[in-house]
Parts: sequence; C-alpha cells; structure tokens
Amino acid sequence: MTRKKVLVLGGNFGGLTAALAVQHELRGDVDVRVVSASDRFLFNPSLIWLPFGKRAAGDITFPLAPTFDVHGVDFVHAEATDLDLRSKKVETTSGSYDYDYLVIATGYRNDFDAVEGLGPGGNAYTITTLADAERAGRGWRRFLDAPGDIVVGATEGAGCFGAAYEYLFNVSHQLRKAGLKKRAKLTYVTPEPELGHFGIGGLPHGEQLLGMFMRKERIASVVDTAIDHVDEGRVVLADGTHIDFAYAMIVPPFLGQDVIRRATDIADPKGYVKVRDTYQTEAYDDVYAVGIAAAVEVPW
Repeated sequence: MTRKKVLVLGGNFGGLTAALAVQHELRGDVDVRVVSASDRFLFNPSLIWLPFGKRAAGDITFPLAPTFDVHGVDFVHAEATDLDLRSKKVETTSGSYDYDYLVIATGYRNDFDAVEGLGPGGNAYTITTLADAERAGRGWRRFLDAPGDIVVGATEGAGCFGAAYEYLFNVSHQLRKAGLKKRAKLTYVTPEPELGHFGIGGLPHGEQLLGMFMRKERIASVVDTAIDHVDEGRVVLADGTHIDFAYAMIVPPFLGQDVIRRATDIADPKGYVKVRDTYQTEAYDDVYAVGIAAAVEVPW
C-alpha cells in the first residue's frame, strides 16, 4: 500500500499539534511534512510580558526543526505561495510539494489598514506578533523617561480582546511599580457593548468583575465605540471625541494569510478557510483547516 502524504502548512500551535497528532495517532503509517514561513515556534500568550522585560524572545520561542526531527516529521522552512487544490499541490518558496491530505494552519496577520495610524511606523503599538511586542517594549522604555497618560484598547472587529485586557492590567501593575500610578491616567477603549463581552457574547459575571477591577485599579473605560483613527499622541473615536496619550497599545483585527485568501474555492474574503464541523473544508474532503486559519462565525 502506498503511504499517504500529509502536508501541514504552518508550525505554530495548530500546525505543530496537527503534525505530531497525525504522526503518532496513525503510528507512523503516513509521511508528514510541515511547511512553515517561520522556523521557530512562538508562545503567543506570553507576548503581553515582553514589552516590560518579563520575557525575552528566547524565553517564548524555540526552533521547530529539532522537535519535528525527533518525532519523524519532515520540516521545510519556506512560505507557501500558491495552492493548487485540484491537483493536490502546494507551491512554496523552496519548491513544490504534493499531498494526499492538506492541513492549513497558517494563523493570522494584522489588519492595520482597518484603522489609520496603526502598524509599524504608526502612532500606537500592538503586541500581537513578536516584532510588534518588541516595538511596544522599546516604546515603553521611552515612555518611562517621559511619562504621561496611556490608552489601551481594541478596534472594531479586533481579533483578541483577551490580550487587550491582559495588557491593560499589566500596564496598571507596571505603572505602580514605577511609581507612576498617580501621574498617568489609564484608559481602556473598546467596541464591546459592555466590559467583559470579549467579542463572544460575554462571560458569566464578566462585566461585574471587570468593573470592580477597573475601579480598584482606577482605570477609566470607554465602551461601545469605534476608533476612527490614531494621530500622534491622540486616539480619535468615531464620534469625533479624542483621548490624548503618551503611550498607546491597540489590538487590531486579524486577517488570514494572502495565499489562503487567493484560494477562493475554500476561503472567505478575509482569508480564513470555510470548514465543516469536522474541520474539513466545504469544497474538499482532503483539505482541513485548524486554529485561527479556520473561519468561525461571529454572531456579535
């Protein structure tokens, strides 16, 4: 019997987990290959600590190749450039690879175009990638030399409200440690209809608990609002009002990868893969999507 080829695109949480699970649960009866644009795994949840020096890049990343090698999985450090799903072939920057089964775990990218003034070279930081968090850290160190008010928040359609809340309370703690708590007004800005909505309809007692913590930490909040744009030192809201700042961190919306978006028979306009309950794509039984690459309906 011909051994089946399983090709996994992406090497972070979704891709790493999928590749190792397939390799072990099928007891090595398949050939598993991972193609990833990054050669290092990134523990994204710890990005909230990096700007304050509580973690460094080396603490929250590790090289993928040795892990895959130990488990008998082939690893290719390359970027996928085209999906030929009818021919079961993926073009990459290091060549073409065919497959019997394809697992798409390509994650997300920031949609900085959603709000003018975000992104590298913009007027507010974010922490959703390693490079972003490192820039936010450099900005934080400059802030400590010239402190002032702070805005932490999320845009309309943000991809991770949890990270905004975590960073908000982290900033409050760091201000207290630096002796700046009384000098710097801290404001949270969010499109959520209430605190604790998280873009998922809310959590039990979330609004009550977060309101209590906000009062305790003397954090002001502006809810149910969109950010129109971010000027230098000023967040301008949809109604034209503004909040001045010396430091700002804003979580943007996410998009899927361009190579996925171009595969219009499986992807939605944002570049996420439309899947069934089995995580198989709607169009192909032999193509799956996992993690953030999979399209999820958001009724809110």
